[in-house]
Amino acid sequence: MNSQDFLKGKTILVTGAAGFLAKVFVEKILRIQPEIQKLYLLLRASNTDLAENRLRNEVFEIDLFRVLRAKWGENFSSFISKKVVAIAGDVAIENLGIKDEKLKREIFEEIDLLVHFAASTKFDERFDILMAVNTQGALHALNVAKNCKRIKAFVHISTAYVCGDAKDGDSIILRENPFEMGESLKGTSKLDIHEEMNLLERKLAELQAMNVDENTITCAMKDYGMERANLYGWPNTYTFTKAMGEMLLVHHKDNVPLIIIRPTMITSTNKDPFPGWIEGLRTIDSLIYAYGHGKVKCFLGNPKTVIDAIPADMVINCVITAIFIHSSNQRPKNFIYHISSSLRNPLKSSDLHNICHRYFMKTPCVNQNGKPIIISKGIPVNSFAVFNIYVLVRYVLLLMILNLVNKICRHSFQDVYEKNSRNLRMLQRLAKLYKPYVFFKSIFDDTNTEILRMATKGYLKMENEEFNFDPTSIDWTDYMMNTHIPGLIKYQTR
Repeated sequence: MNSQDFLKGKTILVTGAAGFLAKVFVEKILRIQPEIQKLYLLLRASNTDLAENRLRNEVFEIDLFRVLRAKWGENFSSFISKKVVAIAGDVAIENLGIKDEKLKREIFEEIDLLVHFAASTKFDERFDILMAVNTQGALHALNVAKNCKRIKAFVHISTAYVCGDAKDGDSIILRENPFEMGESLKGTSKLDIHEEMNLLERKLAELQAMNVDENTITCAMKDYGMERANLYGWPNTYTFTKAMGEMLLVHHKDNVPLIIIRPTMITSTNKDPFPGWIEGLRTIDSLIYAYGHGKVKCFLGNPKTVIDAIPADMVINCVITAIFIHSSNQRPKNFIYHISSSLRNPLKSSDLHNICHRYFMKTPCVNQNGKPIIISKGIPVNSFAVFNIYVLVRYVLLLMILNLVNKICRHSFQDVYEKNSRNLRMLQRLAKLYKPYVFFKSIFDDTNTEILRMATKGYLKMENEEFNFDPTSIDWTDYMMNTHIPGLIKYQTR
């Protein structure tokens, strides 16, 4: 029996169905197993009509589904309507915010698999939003899974960066270990999730009592989240709240068959359903995009740093394989999987810099006037101290001079001043957000994931290409030059 046969007749609930990775999962399931019983797709919406509109416009009409649309032709809409149910809900609310009691009962009776993709992935989002979605949302999804009578697997999509990084000195190997409740990345600090929630509510109440505007509250809540994350050793509020979500799941899972998937930096599809599909700017892509458009004249990151990237379709292949293995009689004891590349096929920052320079010299981006943007190689900025010196020389001194000239010459160079000021703010924001990743020192162990890969080559009758998630099969230069960067530019300019 293979995973495609296993999925036949199954009913799956997917949260966060309008998200980047969830779409790749939904597309793959519908394409490889059209005889799936049903897909319940949860989207954040206040009613079913709005959920269906979101599903149509943000999911099934996008380019990712072109292979599936071509396969079914004029029967595509009919196929989707038979297999897919849009659910209006919100993972930040108990029972995933599903108001329809009849629908809720159907879900509890029918669901075989629950795959929890829903998350807020902004590194610097408000603490209250990230806590509600990433931490409490995970527990809400688990509680729904506990009520599903036929549940065979509950899959939680996390991130490998919940593990943190080496604090000093040489790199370390980050293991596929679960978090214990109250664990922090700073051994001296005991984390109390309930107390964090109470502190958060008090902080929000204080701000509201001051009658400050919403923008002030947003900025304060972003800063507060980063402060609390850093206190316990996490680089940002996103990884902090995802780690707390994992803690709640492991602590409260009871008999639910839990699987936690921890991808690293997710990039465009490698092969499936076609190469190069991506949505949004994801981690390193912000730097690549800004570099290609001449907005940054440096390449931030230690040249020796390993950029741990993994294509989206490989992540989904790992998810499907893990579901199949854990639903079989051969259920492994391990349930956390790093889907990563740094251990087995490392891509160094210096290599990425060279690849990006080659690509944009060969295929330059164009400006608003349709003229090619000529980029320089740019200097590699291998530490944050060097970055601060670069910013001082390249921008701050220039802005001081331009400001003085504008005062003397009646703002003759105001456009130049504003452009450089915008570029400085963007560069500082990118540097602040991605500092933990472009200067990352550690390597992700993927022993559990390698065991899954071995299973696909052993007793499972699976085509290697159909469910490939082996990072050693990636030629980084070829993938970046011919798949990822072209896809990034194509889908960002639409």
